[in-house]
Amino acid sequence: GHPGGAILPAYDPLLDSSIRHILARHEQGAGHMAEGYAQATGRVGVAIATSGPGATNLVTSLTNAHMDSVPIVAITGQVPTHAIGNDAFQEAHTWGISMPATKHNYLVTDPAEVPDVIHEAFHLASTGRPGPVLVDLPKDILNTHIEWHDPTGQVDLPGYKPNMQGHPLQVRTAVDLLMAAERPVIYAGGGIIAAGAPPELLRLAEASQAPVTTTLMARGAFPDNHPLALGMPGMHGLYAAITALQKADVI
Repeated sequence: GHPGGAILPAYDPLLDSSIRHILARHEQGAGHMAEGYAQATGRVGVAIATSGPGATNLVTSLTNAHMDSVPIVAITGQVPTHAIGNDAFQEAHTWGISMPATKHNYLVTDPAEVPDVIHEAFHLASTGRPGPVLVDLPKDILNTHIEWHDPTGQVDLPGYKPNMQGHPLQVRTAVDLLMAAERPVIYAGGGIIAAGAPPELLRLAEASQAPVTTTLMARGAFPDNHPLALGMPGMHGLYAAITALQKADVI
């Protein structure tokens, strides 16, 4: 993270915390560092920035995480609630600016909601299709002492019920199509890595004898030295992968 005036109250407790804070020299860098942590560990990365220019500097890394489905929770400071909308020093409409760059975002105006919002943010970032979630915290909310509680149990959010299990009939149909194809190609995406499923991908490819191409986010999910590996298609990809996809009868 990168500290600043509006987010400073969140930094004070870190001095007595087991959480290791890594100082970034720029908020965009902090966001990309959180991305790298999430991709390397499979856990949610966290980036911290102050209000106004601090929050807007995060937008590039948030957009990158959103496009690449990387789980991040961004915590930004905001001017006090009474100053929101009054052109206060280092005020920006962070909630609106970050909306197209995040999976979800919050502007917290009740300090009692902070524990549940943080809990929900990590749940949203890491479930379904992963992505960045931003929590905007006004300075007066950060300065308020509350009785902290750690939310337990399942997060129940109306309208958000990600189904992580494939329907048996659809799976069977996909298998039948793959096995009956004359020129099948497996096009593997980053979800393979996020789900820890490279071994299953390898078994599927060898059982079906279908060549494998990968998206940029799935590089490393399938061994490049395998006889069925075609590499990555696209503008920076390999001719073999592009041609195989163009001529495939089932992808």
